[in-house]
Amino acid sequence: MTLLRLDRLSVRIGAAPVLSEVSLALEPGETLGLVGESGSGKSMTALALMGLLPLGAQAAGRVEFEGQDLLALRERDLCRVRGARIGMIFQEPMTALNPMKTIGAQVAETLTTHGAATRAAALEIARARLDRVGLPADRFGLGLYPHELSGGQRQRVCIALAIALRPALLIADEPTTALDVTTQAQILDLLQALVAEERMALLLITHDLAVVAGRTGRVAVMQAGRLVESGPTEQVFRAPGAAYTSALFAASAHVPRRAPAAQGAPLLEVAQVRRDYVLARPAPLAPHPVLRAVDEVSFTLHRGESLGLVGESGCGKSTLTRAILGLDPVQGGTIRLAGAPVSPAMPRAMRAGMQAVFQDPYGSFDPRWRVERLVAEPFHLLPARPADWRARVAAALAEVGLRPEDARRHIHEFSGGQRQRIAIARALITRPALIVLDEAVSALDVRVRAQVLDLLAALQDSHGLSYLFVSHDLGVVRAITGRVMVMQAGRIVEAGPTDRVLSAPEHPYTRSLLAAAPRLPGRASPGVRPTAP
Repeated sequence: MTLLRLDRLSVRIGAAPVLSEVSLALEPGETLGLVGESGSGKSMTALALMGLLPLGAQAAGRVEFEGQDLLALRERDLCRVRGARIGMIFQEPMTALNPMKTIGAQVAETLTTHGAATRAAALEIARARLDRVGLPADRFGLGLYPHELSGGQRQRVCIALAIALRPALLIADEPTTALDVTTQAQILDLLQALVAEERMALLLITHDLAVVAGRTGRVAVMQAGRLVESGPTEQVFRAPGAAYTSALFAASAHVPRRAPAAQGAPLLEVAQVRRDYVLARPAPLAPHPVLRAVDEVSFTLHRGESLGLVGESGCGKSTLTRAILGLDPVQGGTIRLAGAPVSPAMPRAMRAGMQAVFQDPYGSFDPRWRVERLVAEPFHLLPARPADWRARVAAALAEVGLRPEDARRHIHEFSGGQRQRIAIARALITRPALIVLDEAVSALDVRVRAQVLDLLAALQDSHGLSYLFVSHDLGVVRAITGRVMVMQAGRIVEAGPTDRVLSAPEHPYTRSLLAAAPRLPGRASPGVRPTAP
């Protein structure tokens, strides 16, 4: 019997259609990939079948699960289905988990809420589920809190929570977007194993076509709230029938057009940098242990150059980035920008020459401010705000493909790609020599990512910018950088021209990163640069 069947599911919010007659089916033990760019309706489809639509939304059609129409159920009856028969894994585990509760209590809560076990028995089951998702008792006690875990570990807790009652259907909504390639591969392997062992059906929602390849039996492609194509994954990937699907494939392999870079004078010089963290004592009289997060790192970034920095979570990339930006002190070595030493106490004018673009633009903006004030914020680093600052803000917005009148709007009124363009405009406003891009495109869908990469390449050509591009996406690093450094456990283990390092890696760790990176069948891997159109 078909486990889940969506029959002409439509959703409206007010007068605006969000989903239009979406029909698909899922069998027990099957994995279905649901792909499309941001705003295509993927997550809204999942929320509709879970009965979690936003206030004011109206659903029509049928969502038949295990023989009953979920749209016709009362909220009390839906609560018996959620968590018990349908589990859901959300994109951002830190916001999905309760920071005030231990991981053991949160996994056990699913069982006690549904009356499936006493508290003591629920904790025993929670322990078994955490063990199953790769969080063994000897290292991950039930009393740990979410902030004490890495991103990949938190995602494993979310999976344990979702499978606590052995649901028939597991929905994974962008479960690996913010994870490095090694952790991403581990999470996807875990989901595949759970589907096989528990005989669950898996609805894998993602904008990453390479993640779907090899992980799903069938795929459905969404655009503007409609299904435009569906079928066996291998067949759709080999010969897509919809123009939109072909456009997604083209965006996945997109390489920005860049003028040949002439290597300029050294701009950023990092020499033998060490960054240590003093940890808590293991016992009252024991010495404080020291964690060396950055270990004797040296490199030079030249004017007009793009340099990539890759490595898995916890390798020291962000710690090194904070030291380069002068946000953290170092315990050894030197960092110089245009010959001047970088430190937390460096002059404001020097800070104006070095800006950053972060992974989550929404989280790096004050939601109460209008765009005009957000983009103009770095002017406080100058001796005085320029008299023509509004004209400069308008010019910066125009440079990144937005309208000058967007300056009067608030950040919540923009899409994810538009927010990232605003973040780039803010970074440009003081005409810096160096921009540090920390996972600046990892949360964007493939078409928006291609547009932002084109924008970064054009801005570099027109302004002679230098980029330090920090990312776990090897394909993006291949597309935008000329040289790359690979970081492991605080050390640079391999460095050189991007083409050479990613095509013929010498270090075993680099080879392991390339092996873990997902790739589209019949298309270039992260180690092979596609030919630009």
